[in-house]
Parts: sequence; structure tokens; C-alpha cells
Amino acid sequence: MKLLLTILFFFTLVATATDVKAETNTVSSTVVTNSTPPTANAPTIMNNNSDICKLGIGASVQNNVLGLASGYVVTDQFCETLRASRAMYQYGMKVAAVALLCQDPRVWDSMLDAGTPCPAEGLIGTEAANYWKENPNKIPVGSKFRDDYIIVVKDETQQGDFDALKNFGLMALTLFLIL
Repeated sequence: MKLLLTILFFFTLVATATDVKAETNTVSSTVVTNSTPPTANAPTIMNNNSDICKLGIGASVQNNVLGLASGYVVTDQFCETLRASRAMYQYGMKVAAVALLCQDPRVWDSMLDAGTPCPAEGLIGTEAANYWKENPNKIPVGSKFRDDYIIVVKDETQQGDFDALKNFGLMALTLFLIL
């Protein structure tokens, strides 16, 4: 019996010590609240119609203190040219529609490559080809043929200057021989 009381006393002592130890153990922790700032969202620019010829561009930047967002609309000039040309063609003004497209150097080059020079000043076909040879400065800037046409015109001008000088020399020689 004495042994039983000793064991019981021992278990009670251990249980009490454990309980006291658990109650005296303090846990210190810091509670951090995670409140992130709102996100900067770029404005949406809707473009549901392909006939508008405008492109919406938006961008945003965000850090933990400041957020910026912006957007703007860019006009596609070639798209507007195509649209106007299509309208002219539908109204029966086919030469005007092609002439409008020919303001783009890529179209001008492809028309010449195809053997059909762009219309100019109401001229079409061979007459338009002669017009472009005589007026290379009116060929759209960026055309691969513009420089070649300008060089040909300069060569013809320089040749013409040489002919004039030669004629003046012959005239002076003739006058000298007559006197």
C-alpha cells in the first residue's frame, strides 16, 4: 500500500508540474496584417469594329506605394487610306481609288513591278509612265524606284548642258572663222 501511495503521489506531482509548466509557458508572436495596395489597371479601349482604323494601347505600373495607368488611341493611316479607296471604288471612281492607294510607296512600287504605272494628273498607262519619268520628285518618298528615276533625269539634264556647251563652242568657232 505504501508503494501504491508513492506511485500515486509521484504521478500527481508530475501532472501538477507539467500543468504548471504549460500554464507558465508564454508564446510571444507579432501579428502582421497583409494589406496590399490596390492594383493599377490600364483602361480598356474597346475596338470591336475593324472599320474604325484605330488601335487602343494601355499600360500600367504599380509598386507598393504608387500606381499609374494610362491609355491612348493610335490612328492607322494606311487603314484609313484603304477605307477611303474602297469607298471611291464602290462609287465607280476606280482610277481615283488606285491613285489614292498609289500615295503609299509600297503600292507604287508593286504597281510599277506589275507593269501598270500609277495614274498621275489624270493620265493612265504609257502617258502616266512618261509623267513619272519626267517628274521623279513626285514619286512617293520611300519608293525603291525614286532614286533611279532622279538619277536618270539628272543624267539627261547634264547631257543637255553638255550639248548646249558644245553648240555654243561650235557657234563661237563658226563666228571666229567667218570673221
